[in-house]
Amino acid sequence: MAGSKEPVTSESLAKAMQTNPVVVRRTMAGLREQGFVTSEKGHGGGWLLSCDLKKITLHDVYEAIGSPTMLAIGNRAESSECLVEKAVNTATGNAFREAEKMLISKFHNTTLADLHKVIKKHSDSH
Repeated sequence: MAGSKEPVTSESLAKAMQTNPVVVRRTMAGLREQGFVTSEKGHGGGWLLSCDLKKITLHDVYEAIGSPTMLAIGNRAESSECLVEKAVNTATGNAFREAEKMLISKFHNTTLADLHKVIKKHSDSH
């Protein structure tokens, strides 16, 4: 979207991300509430960036979309009776919490402008 002067439709974004336009609209709604994007309705409408990419971090975006679970792997049973499963859950739970803290730390230090530079570099080389 950073390279587009025209609104980008949910359908176009969904195709690029290989997902459903409804998922895109839900995600974009959270970004709109934070003022990161705006939407235009009707023919020729879609989504536009409305923020300075240098001032928005991945952490800002992460919070705007509801701070979803980062790691899909988790305990199968929160209160298992199996001692082995309890031990494994404790060990993996601690590791996942540490990994999530590291990711969030990285998110704080990565702006959307940083990502845009990488995307532009890769698109220019193709």
